[in-house]
Amino acid sequence: MAPVIWGGLASTLSWGLCLFLSFPVPVWLQSQPCNTCRNLVSSFSKGLERTVRDNFGGGNTAWEEEKLSKYKDSETRLLEVLEGVCSKSDFECHRLLEQSEELVESWWFSKQHQAPDLFQWLCMDSLKVCCPPGTYGPSCLACPGGPENPCSGNGQCDGEGTRQGSGRCDCQPSYGGPACAQCGDGHYEAARNASHLVCEACFGPCSRCSGPEEGSCLRCKQGWALHQHKCVDIDECGTEMAACKANQFCVNTDGAYECRDCAKACAGCMGAGPARCKRCNAGYRRDGAKCLDVDECEGEAEVCPGAHELCENTDGSYQCACAEGYERSPEGCVPQQLEEPKPGGFFSEVTDDEVVVLQQMFFGVIICALATLAAKGDMVFTAIFIGAVAAMAGYWLSERSDRVLDGFIKGR
Repeated sequence: MAPVIWGGLASTLSWGLCLFLSFPVPVWLQSQPCNTCRNLVSSFSKGLERTVRDNFGGGNTAWEEEKLSKYKDSETRLLEVLEGVCSKSDFECHRLLEQSEELVESWWFSKQHQAPDLFQWLCMDSLKVCCPPGTYGPSCLACPGGPENPCSGNGQCDGEGTRQGSGRCDCQPSYGGPACAQCGDGHYEAARNASHLVCEACFGPCSRCSGPEEGSCLRCKQGWALHQHKCVDIDECGTEMAACKANQFCVNTDGAYECRDCAKACAGCMGAGPARCKRCNAGYRRDGAKCLDVDECEGEAEVCPGAHELCENTDGSYQCACAEGYERSPEGCVPQQLEEPKPGGFFSEVTDDEVVVLQQMFFGVIICALATLAAKGDMVFTAIFIGAVAAMAGYWLSERSDRVLDGFIKGR
């Protein structure tokens, strides 16, 4: 029966997965084959849990188990588990399953009792895409700090558990050193025993210290100087260590400095405002300690000689604008072209109050019309109807007779 079982299994798996062989190997699979294998084994284990109480489903289960083998180790169960191992869109899982098809079959039929840990047997020992915890790289070398306590428990070993990575420890912020077994910059050793290290923060500007106090500094951060075990701020502006541009001034800050722009009136400055200028910019004049704006419009020389032009002073300069009623054109200031108002319709000037009157007239006409129809053309009701319409129209026209007459005459 073994050749039949193996042949049927291979045919079924190949039919469902051969499509994915045409796809190139994804970058994610190339860089993370261990994670793919780990997820595959995890999904396989869930499938085993899902089918643990199933059987062949035939009419005589006892006979089938006696003659064909127990369901828990059968080809039928294996196929049911494999059908749900990979989601339809997980190409990496399908490709890895296709590549490891024979290994999965071998483990299921002959290896699982000797090697019950499928992850170790498949991913570590057979495919060799994973390493034991605390190791990394192609040869599964021990991480710094040892495989039992990688990075001293204070960081993450690069590539741990995979056949990749550099093995370098990425330490937590408080720790440092090749194996994260020391305190990092800005921290001191508060407690230590054979297996555990506690690091606490130094006083603000200290990069190395013996305790949390201000006077326990051993080394200072950049921008600070050590003096009697204290870190004193360096005034970069006073020591000419700052590197500000020509039209900027320096402002000292704790451990650093800032470059800020001079006032617009200044051509170089020693601080903020027009009173700290080294020289005055063009368009400004010195008045005592300050650089003040020059009003070019008040000078004797005419700066805006064009017809209908006016001078307008601006901060550090001036501009020529057209007089009222004129606008700028390539020929200079020319009279503004006023747009003629567009003609309106008869109802274009109807006010809100007149709209209310019109609505009342409309409903009055409707009521009179219905009364006339109800009288079947009786002359009395017809006369009332015509009179009502005339009265309402006269009322409305009397309220706006002047505008209505003007509208009819002018076509508006």
